[in-house]
Amino acid sequence: MQVGSFVLAAQFPGQGQGEALHRAVRSAEVAEEAGLDTVWLAEHHFVPYGTCPSAITLAALLLGRTHRIRVGTAVSVLPTSHPVALGEQAALLHLTTGGRFSLGVGRGGPWVDLEVFGPGLRAYETDFPESLDLLVRWLREPSVAAQGERFTFREVPVVPRPSESLTDTEGPEVVVACTSPASVRLAAERGLPMLLGMHVGDEEKADMVALWRSCAHAAGIDGDVVARAAHVSAGVCQIADRRTDAVETLTKAMPGWLKQGLDAHVTVDGRARTMRDPLAYTELLCGLHPVGTPRLCADRLTATSERTGINRFALLVEGSGDLAATEENVRRLGAEVLPQLR
Repeated sequence: MQVGSFVLAAQFPGQGQGEALHRAVRSAEVAEEAGLDTVWLAEHHFVPYGTCPSAITLAALLLGRTHRIRVGTAVSVLPTSHPVALGEQAALLHLTTGGRFSLGVGRGGPWVDLEVFGPGLRAYETDFPESLDLLVRWLREPSVAAQGERFTFREVPVVPRPSESLTDTEGPEVVVACTSPASVRLAAERGLPMLLGMHVGDEEKADMVALWRSCAHAAGIDGDVVARAAHVSAGVCQIADRRTDAVETLTKAMPGWLKQGLDAHVTVDGRARTMRDPLAYTELLCGLHPVGTPRLCADRLTATSERTGINRFALLVEGSGDLAATEENVRRLGAEVLPQLR
């Protein structure tokens, strides 16, 4: 089992953006010290829900400050990035860090980002498969040309080539955020592992894994690739000596952040949005994920792994909104939960 932290650089009410980013960086540094396997970094634009606008840039910073831990994006928003530019950056990080980088990508949302960065609503609604395929080809082939609806260019060499790594010849892994059957099929047909969100429980994640396997087999994906697929389950983790204390910590801090952050999202086309009740959502997360004593947290992770077949976790550890409490949470995860899993 591989356990990592999920870092949003969340800006809680009353905090500055620099404070949120500092907490994000420190939590990642402490994650390596505590023995975690991975740090996953989220990307958001124009909202305090997450103050990191470039997950791959923050990944580069953290890869330079760490020595062992894997760093991944969860996710880089592909519709607002050029697949070749993102592929070049991923290859660079893969080659210069001995293969410690994972590239998670997702479709994002119908947000005003699409207007600001120029691709328009179509990049979100229909062009994601084309962008994903171009990105994967860039990371796997020596030269690439494009003749698609969105991207058209002559053949150019891939420089630097991820396969030039001294540690492997496959290049960085690509993980796809999946929130619907359509996105599950998209990932499966390409043999790419999934990142499953923290808003769904074990039963739904197990169904998505089963659908992925079925679609991958139907698409002719090699059986070894299907068997080795290392999906990632996102969740929340808060550790305390009593479960009631852990739940109280999150229910005091997270609703204010969720309301402030989620309310700030603006759709590009004015479509109506239905937002979750912040307190009810926090309580849901506390029930789904490792929130409580170290023993309870270990049992919850083990149960999720057994029910879903997923053995990689990205756990939101900054739910308290406080730097010192976040650092303590990460250290307890490493010192008191991981040994029970291994």
